Amino acid sequence: MNNPMPPSQEELRYAEYVLGVLDADARAAVEQEVRTDRAAAAAVSLWQRHLMPLSEDIAPVQPAEYVWVRIREAVGLDASVSPRSPAATGSQRTGGWWNSLQLWRWIGAGATLAAAASFTLWFTTPHAPQAPASATAGPDYMVASIAQDNGVAGWTATMDLKQSSMVIVPATPAALGADRSAELWLVPPGEKPISLGVIAPNKPTTVHLRPDLLARLSAKALLAVSNEPLGGSPTGQATGPIIAKGAISGA
Repeated sequence: MNNPMPPSQEELRYAEYVLGVLDADARAAVEQEVRTDRAAAAAVSLWQRHLMPLSEDIAPVQPAEYVWVRIREAVGLDASVSPRSPAATGSQRTGGWWNSLQLWRWIGAGATLAAAASFTLWFTTPHAPQAPASATAGPDYMVASIAQDNGVAGWTATMDLKQSSMVIVPATPAALGADRSAELWLVPPGEKPISLGVIAPNKPTTVHLRPDLLARLSAKALLAVSNEPLGGSPTGQATGPIIAKGAISGA
């Protein structure tokens, strides 16, 4: 039997980055590696191509009202919870819901289960061998951290030039109204912004890069996100405020 080799800790870290289960410091460290190390950028892009399609098959489900009631009681957010109740007592002992050990065990368990399921799918699926990158070739990948004015990354973008695709992953996106959409723009130097379409605020978005768009990707180009009417700009140009932007760099 031909069994796949288990992943290294480094590979698992890149997979956890794509799944969004790393803390802020670890995520920032991976983003720095992706900007400066071609192998790291390739690893992140590979995990994105294999893990991101999983989210497309998950249909949104509206939980029953009692689910939210139980969550609010568990984390001590419900004012109706009695001060003598177990939820309130546990919350007060640990300094509020933010420090609730029960809450973070619950969140951590969910993240671990999601990661384990994804890794299982990865190692039970046949993969084609990857050709080594040429040391003299141009960059196969480009990346961008699309940051808000306060410096917080709203989205991160990884561009796979060989696959003509870009994956945009939400980090800490700005909140939008129910009647608004986040639209992504490529801003080549000296040219008008080019719409790359509406991106999701709560899950990764994959954008196909046409040949004319690939030709405009460079370290002098920018990616920007604007706040637009639901469904995107009606004019083909940004009509709302720019809420995040970032320079593109080669990896």
